[in-house]
Amino acid sequence: MSVVDRRGPLHRALVWGALIVGGAVYAAPFAWMVSTSLKVEESVFRFPPEWVPRIDVMGAFDRPIVHFEDQRGIEIKRSDEYVYVVPESALEDAADLDALEEQVHRLPIASVARERVTDIRWGNYAAALRRFPFHRYLMNTLFISILVVVGTTLSCCLPAYGFSRLQWRGRDTIFVLVLCTLMIPASVLLLPQFILFRKLGWIGTYAPLIVPHFFGNAFDIFLFRQFFMTIPHDISDAGRVDGASELRILFQMIIPLSKPVIATVGLMTFMYCWLDFMGPLVYISDERLYTLALGLQQFLGRHGSDWSGLMAAATTTVVPIIFLFLMLQRLFVQGIAVTGVKG
Repeated sequence: MSVVDRRGPLHRALVWGALIVGGAVYAAPFAWMVSTSLKVEESVFRFPPEWVPRIDVMGAFDRPIVHFEDQRGIEIKRSDEYVYVVPESALEDAADLDALEEQVHRLPIASVARERVTDIRWGNYAAALRRFPFHRYLMNTLFISILVVVGTTLSCCLPAYGFSRLQWRGRDTIFVLVLCTLMIPASVLLLPQFILFRKLGWIGTYAPLIVPHFFGNAFDIFLFRQFFMTIPHDISDAGRVDGASELRILFQMIIPLSKPVIATVGLMTFMYCWLDFMGPLVYISDERLYTLALGLQQFLGRHGSDWSGLMAAATTTVVPIIFLFLMLQRLFVQGIAVTGVKG
């Protein structure tokens, strides 16, 4: 019997309750973004917020239809405490609002309910995507992300193999030095890298966003090393007995067994590139080369008051990442779990 089972149903209920509450907290911003993307502008900042977009049903004289005291009518105006309404029966012979002045009832605001209907505006997505070249920015982002994933995977698995499967003097010391580079903030490297790339003539191109990832990074090398250490050394020894080189052992024997860590590194790298804003902002100036992150910033600058459109564009940008994560979730969790088995 597991530890959870011994602690009984109350413990399991508390655990599941905490997980549900935590999941709801993390999902709330995304849910609000999706909800906002389907609303009309006047509903965006309504408080309390409405998760399902709804609008008022308009009646005579283009006034909201309301229900009060088992009656139906229209709302003329409202204050902080009262609502001024006219019964439906008084509207039949009225030519204008002035003719209804004697029929107006002043009621407490809590006793009047507006008639509302669900109003989901799917057209916000089409309108938002027409306002900036989404297809071009999507292709640009995919191009960068795919090359960065390939570069990161290749450049990190090679040193990780040396740190985990080969014996050589100073191996662990150099590995510690590699991990120490994680303590260097990215902002500290921004200016020196910019100067270097400017001297190379790479500013205004994708090279600064892609090429550095073909030289590895400490965190992904660590993940690959930890996973490689869980693979029995008998596999490598069998390959050496058959005369296989270390590269052949790596690519034909170790890599096929490392799908979880490859999926983990690939997914995290892809998410980083997909959502990266600072890198493209610093190195890209031509709008034709913009990524989705820069495209959203441009959309905000040009259509900042169109919050529904902005949320529709943001949702369209985030959905591919969510879909990819759900597709690779099992391998991702397995890769993260297994990389901590050995030290």
